[in-house]
Amino acid sequence: MDLDDGFTALADGTRRTILKRLASGEARVTEVAEPFDISLNSVSKHIRILERAGLVRRRVAGRDHFLSLERKPFDDLTAWMQQTREAWTQRLDALEAALRAEDAIAAASRRSRPSHPRSRK
Repeated sequence: MDLDDGFTALADGTRRTILKRLASGEARVTEVAEPFDISLNSVSKHIRILERAGLVRRRVAGRDHFLSLERKPFDDLTAWMQQTREAWTQRLDALEAALRAEDAIAAASRRSRPSHPRSRK
């Protein structure tokens, strides 16, 4: 699965609503389109984007087109997000440690300097 296609598909609210509906089970295209205040043609375009991303599968039985959710691409997207999150967590933890060490060195340096009283003239 192409991550770009997956994230593009998830970026639209209409498509996310379609996916939520399909999470409860297979449905006819007309059933999926029913709650939307847009044309069937517009809903079909959204469905094609979901199909291209591999998130939805279409089954044709006579004149009926049934849609169902494909779970594996969601696993792929989740795995990528988890790996990315772990990588950034490690980087940010390392940055935080470096900044804390820098602060500690600066604080120690300030404490070890002898104070210079002002001379009076």
